[in-house]
Amino acid sequence: MIDELDLAFDEHAEKGKPRHRRGARGAKKGSGKSGIAFVMAFVLLAALGGGVYFGYNKVKGFFTAADYDGAGGEAMQVTIEKNATLTEIGNTLVESDVVKSTKAFVNAADENPKGKNIQSGTYNMKKQMSAANAVTMLLDPKARVTRGVTIREGLTMMQTYELLSKATKIPVDDFVEAAKKPEDLGVPDFWFNRRDGKPARKSIEGFLFPDTYEFDPKLDAKGILEVMVGKFIDTTTDLGFIDTVENNLSVSPFEALIVASLAQAESGAAKDTAKIARVAYNRTYIQKPPMPLQFDVTANYWLQLKGGEAKHSGQLSKAELNDPKNPYNSVSQAGLTPGPIDSPGRAALQAAMKPASGPWLFFVAVDKAGNSAFAVTDAEHEKNIDKACANGIKLQCD
Repeated sequence: MIDELDLAFDEHAEKGKPRHRRGARGAKKGSGKSGIAFVMAFVLLAALGGGVYFGYNKVKGFFTAADYDGAGGEAMQVTIEKNATLTEIGNTLVESDVVKSTKAFVNAADENPKGKNIQSGTYNMKKQMSAANAVTMLLDPKARVTRGVTIREGLTMMQTYELLSKATKIPVDDFVEAAKKPEDLGVPDFWFNRRDGKPARKSIEGFLFPDTYEFDPKLDAKGILEVMVGKFIDTTTDLGFIDTVENNLSVSPFEALIVASLAQAESGAAKDTAKIARVAYNRTYIQKPPMPLQFDVTANYWLQLKGGEAKHSGQLSKAELNDPKNPYNSVSQAGLTPGPIDSPGRAALQAAMKPASGPWLFFVAVDKAGNSAFAVTDAEHEKNIDKACANGIKLQCD
């Protein structure tokens, strides 16, 4: 580098005068140039060093997650969605200005031994918290405003309202009022079409999808039911329910939903649900003339609609099973019920859209594990009933 600097300074020397013939004066000039060169080299190295330092800090910034300090300021509430990943939770917190960056939150959650245990729900948080403090607060049960409410498969709308009311403190009557017009809750009107010539009973029954929910505490009864209907719509869309039943079964989605609810209520073992759905289709659409379903659960549903309690099959009287005032009577009336009798889960919906293949017309629970035996003829069915009675199943075995 010094040689190149010397050459640069030589441009100011007399032209044609050899460098090696310089005398003492020339030597003195050379000494001056060396000093200047040293200063220039020092300046260049300093500049280079400053650039490296600046670059290091810039690169370091790429790897250091932006974060706030302290416990935060303004109070606020944040809702964490079900099954959200740490990155998704971080994004939600950034959008609400609770933490400064998703990376800082994910890092803090990874460093906390319980960081992966953050549950869905609504939390009391603060704006501009450090990521570590945000993780700590999300793991504090006292910061959680809502807790999950589980709506299991096979519950009627009234049973669902009671659970929702208990969890949210919203009166049951508010849910009843909000559900008067299912279309207002997001149920498309085409769901109430039937192809079997029977009128469809417009009700929210069957459309309140069973699941575990974390409801925003600001939601009223209508808002809560809208969330559940939305889950039903999303699930049936994901399953391809509508296209499958219309194209493969030649029934309307509403009729298939009724079958799903019946199979949900009658099935005591998951493996039998698709067979029970097949029995319903065979009796209603394959047999000519159609056979009454003769499902005990339809009598129980009518009892519950009137404010009574459901009974075990063996405890239902003949008058209750064949009540002429019961529009859901399936003992003497052929065809499907006016509407669903409960909220079927995903498995029951799948059973109704893809029923098992078989000619069965009868089934009965034959053991205390809930397994059913299926039959084509009445004689076969009677033998299965005898088996059930022998196993201590409560039926009308006389």
